[in-house]
Amino acid sequence: MATARNFADMTLAHEIAVNENFLLKQDAFPENSLARQVKHIVHQAFWDVLESELNAEPPEYEHAIKLFEEIREILLSFLTPGGNRLRNQICEVLDTELIRQQAEHSAVDIQGLASYVISTMGKLCAPVRDDDIRELKATGNIVEVLRQIFHVLDLMKMDMVNFTIKSLRPHLQRQLVDYERNKFQEILEETPSALDQTTEWIKESVNEELLSLSETALTPGAANSSRPSLRPTLVLNNCYLKLLQWDYQKKELPETLMTDGARLQELTEKLNQLKIIACLSVITNSIVGSVTEGLPEFANRLKRISTVLLEGMHKETFNLKEVLNSIGVQTCVEVNKTLMERGLPTLNTDVQANLVGQFSSIEEEDNPIRSLIDKRIQLYLKSLLCLPSPQKCMPPVPGGLAVIQQELEGLGCQYANIVNFNKQVYGPFYANILRKLLFGEEAPGKADASSPAN
Repeated sequence: MATARNFADMTLAHEIAVNENFLLKQDAFPENSLARQVKHIVHQAFWDVLESELNAEPPEYEHAIKLFEEIREILLSFLTPGGNRLRNQICEVLDTELIRQQAEHSAVDIQGLASYVISTMGKLCAPVRDDDIRELKATGNIVEVLRQIFHVLDLMKMDMVNFTIKSLRPHLQRQLVDYERNKFQEILEETPSALDQTTEWIKESVNEELLSLSETALTPGAANSSRPSLRPTLVLNNCYLKLLQWDYQKKELPETLMTDGARLQELTEKLNQLKIIACLSVITNSIVGSVTEGLPEFANRLKRISTVLLEGMHKETFNLKEVLNSIGVQTCVEVNKTLMERGLPTLNTDVQANLVGQFSSIEEEDNPIRSLIDKRIQLYLKSLLCLPSPQKCMPPVPGGLAVIQQELEGLGCQYANIVNFNKQVYGPFYANILRKLLFGEEAPGKADASSPAN
């Protein structure tokens, strides 16, 4: 339980700091669920009882007074420490003892109290709630007014929470590296196996690099070395590159990357789509390049068509071969249309069949064009990870990737940010694991912040 609590705290802090669009939202039961129906029935019963009490002769105000008492506490919770004047005014107008005395003498003005509450809410709410406040002012039925007041107050609570989160984000970002590392250290102390998946992830890359170095050493003319030498940074960068080829449905992520799992999966899905688009562009240029040359808008139109049809290609139900065939047919239509506009003969049947066939063959894992594009993207991302500040100086994009350059650079920046932050937080843990794997040293139980994995 302590481990789960630490991980939940760490995940929430990480999400707030790195996700600028992070917002807390109200919990809502699914449509037509039993819980939603029960909640509606209970709430409706409460408001029906309140309405009958206020319409009775003489009216019964006790439930209404309790509601105003609750409203008063909520309004006071919105105030800053310096808001004494408004605080005193709220306490004075919504003084429940005074309201009870007025109710005993049939002198209480429930509508007037509600109007004051709405006016005060208008002063305290975010601009996004102005329309809600106007609707409240236009509502005539007092019970419905009270009901909607609580609804808008709930929205205002979430607005306040999200405003606080936004205000804290810069401070949290400055402290996040140490906070996250310390939290993970606590998890590791509670659960010694918390680095098992991470160790296997790194071990796989270590073995691959050692094998590559051994093969290089056996190459005629290579300098003899008694022991292959590995650079930890190279090993780690190769580990990170594997994350963009990860099977997120079947394979568990390293523990140190769980907080970024959703972001990495989204980047992987987008990258796979970009790979296919790049392949389609290479094939199109090789077969009908003479038509598309000098027509950037035509190339962009083909790219948009491909992008739309490839949406959702990460889903199991997605039929890639069928979609590639459709893209091929549509590409032939667009090419023929362009040829006719320029007064040139359209593509013959053999050329169209060749284009569609090559498009469809991209589905095969060992397709040579697909393999080539994949290697070039890997090379680009690898060079990106070697840069100290990718945002300031992007590496050149290899040939064949010009059609996806803008998207690839944007994706690469997001990916590099995730990787660089992860290195800052977990570098000491990785250093311990690498020492154990490469030199047989037993990894210490506590990460040494002074020993980053370089």
